[in-house]
Amino acid sequence: MNIPNEFQPLPVEQVAAPRHRLCFWRTFAPDRQTAPRIVWSRLTSLFLAGVVAAVVTGCKVGPDYQSPNASVPGRYTSLGLAALSNLTSSVTSNVVADPLASWWTLFKDPTLESLVADAVAANHDVRLAQARVREARALRGGARSSLFPQVHGSADYQRSRSSGSTSQGKLSKATGAGLTQDNWLSGLDLSWEIDVFGGNQRAVEAAQAGLEAAADRVNGTRITVLAEVGLGYLDVRGLQKQLAVARDNLLAQEQTLALTRDRAQAGLANELDSARAEAQVAATAALIPPLEQGMLNAQHRLATLLGKVPGELAKRLEATSLIPAPAPTIPVGLPSDLLRRRPDIRRAERELAAATARVGVATAELFPKFYLTGAAGLQSIEANDFFDGGSRFWSLGPSLRWPIFSAGRIRQKIQVENARQEQAVILYEQTVLKSLEEVENALVAFGKEQERHRELIRAEQASRRAVTLASDQFRSGLVDFLSVLEAQRTQFAAQEQLVRSEQALSQNAVRLYQALGGGWHGLQSPKSLVATTANPPSTKGSSSR
Repeated sequence: MNIPNEFQPLPVEQVAAPRHRLCFWRTFAPDRQTAPRIVWSRLTSLFLAGVVAAVVTGCKVGPDYQSPNASVPGRYTSLGLAALSNLTSSVTSNVVADPLASWWTLFKDPTLESLVADAVAANHDVRLAQARVREARALRGGARSSLFPQVHGSADYQRSRSSGSTSQGKLSKATGAGLTQDNWLSGLDLSWEIDVFGGNQRAVEAAQAGLEAAADRVNGTRITVLAEVGLGYLDVRGLQKQLAVARDNLLAQEQTLALTRDRAQAGLANELDSARAEAQVAATAALIPPLEQGMLNAQHRLATLLGKVPGELAKRLEATSLIPAPAPTIPVGLPSDLLRRRPDIRRAERELAAATARVGVATAELFPKFYLTGAAGLQSIEANDFFDGGSRFWSLGPSLRWPIFSAGRIRQKIQVENARQEQAVILYEQTVLKSLEEVENALVAFGKEQERHRELIRAEQASRRAVTLASDQFRSGLVDFLSVLEAQRTQFAAQEQLVRSEQALSQNAVRLYQALGGGWHGLQSPKSLVATTANPPSTKGSSSR
């Protein structure tokens, strides 16, 4: 048999020559009959080599994530303040057993505990964050699906008529086939990307880290919401006590006004004393409406945090109660505890992990992608033989795709992901520093308020004695009425500042609990939050696939 020149085997020196390296057919095909078989063999060998490399070596391009080393001090500098003598520094190895996990129970206030429970169940910010966790979990599932074969089913029926004026139509009429024809088709299509270089696996890593970051966002939202509930509740109790102080002082001042008027009628006092007493009563009475407004606003804000209509908590909070005092000791712990306790730091670390994995996703685009594609089904032009063996068809084979020229798009994408990873590192470091700042500021505020509170107690006790002495000496005629008014004003101011200090002391304790990351791990662990969250509201007519 004479073989055409274009299919003659080439000399070895020509096969190896650079000018022939792109001539795939002439290089690999010795003759016309064996050429397709050799090409298939070459492709199959390359495909199988990629599969073996993926299974055996588990190759994943891009950087492997390593947890960042955060630089934190060995202790808080503000612990050395004398005002913080009742703060105890304790290192807790198990975060779940930390008393900060349920800091609201340390106030020993059943109403506060019930409000916290309602906020966790119904707060809209928490529910929104939980919905984002479900979104992140679905994204992770979508990323994982790329690791598995994709199978699609199809079915088609078509009835067509060919033109009788064409050559094909004339041939059909001549053979008696007719111009009208049916076509029945059904089958399955298979596509599977063999993740040789780990781009899809890196995408799954990024999605998993994103899911964990979303879970920590829920925990961070809970910390904020619980702190706002505590602060709002303390606002209500503080304003209630301020109202009680103002009303008590108003009652005492009205009694003094009545006494002054009686003495004036008896000629023992002048009209000036009555006018001064009346002015003081009016000034104190004018302070009550703003306090009532503030208390109602605090109740409305608290109801919103609990997912309730404003004013719905009025009956629940109408009974005046003492301002709950903070616990005598607060387990501050070490600065290094913040790295695992505060959700914002944990979220920043998980976002860094996701950014690192996305570098690998972008890097994998530089390398070839291996696919296994196939199809199988039934096809016939007659319905009665559609299910016969002769109607079967199938195809199966590997394929390879490799971006040879993209004008630098892929490498620029890698640079983008590298820059985002660098930003994630910077944000993580910044988050750690801000958390340390918040704790230090909270420690200072709590300690200094303790010091102020002790002095205000002394001032209130002294002002109470001054009012008693001034009233007795006024009745005895030893001092004028102006001394009594001044003593009463001083006492009222001291009592008001003392109430505000009690409120501020408890609120600063709440802010310290918040800065230390207390709250979320007393409700649900991050692993269980990643595994499941509250089910979303059901929607009629929805379907899943």
